[in-house]
Amino acid sequence: MDKERFERGLAARKSVLGEEYVEKALANADDFNREFQEQLTEFCWGSCWGNETLDRRQRSLLNLGMIAALNRMVEWEIHFRGAIKNGITREELKAILLQISVYCGVPTGVECFRIAKKVFAELEADE
Repeated sequence: MDKERFERGLAARKSVLGEEYVEKALANADDFNREFQEQLTEFCWGSCWGNETLDRRQRSLLNLGMIAALNRMVEWEIHFRGAIKNGITREELKAILLQISVYCGVPTGVECFRIAKKVFAELEADE
């Protein structure tokens, strides 16, 4: 493992997904999936998100579309929250979801809007 890349990835992962979420994921790692968590942190977050060619807003925009197209809604919700942290506005999010509905299909759009409504309600309740 490249320790520098891992640390860069850990910082990016915590910044986008939240320290509590990441700490919980790492703490819940066991002998079976610990290596996967480390690999995810080092390569996904350290190599990809740690590359500054694209900024975090751009990466969030890409991830929302790609993850929706893959219909991975648990992961999509996590990245939706990350997109908000990365400064994507409510109006931009709505436009993204409308485009997802066209390109990924209405059922996917329905699910994304449902998740978005839930996330917004949770964030408003926390204020």
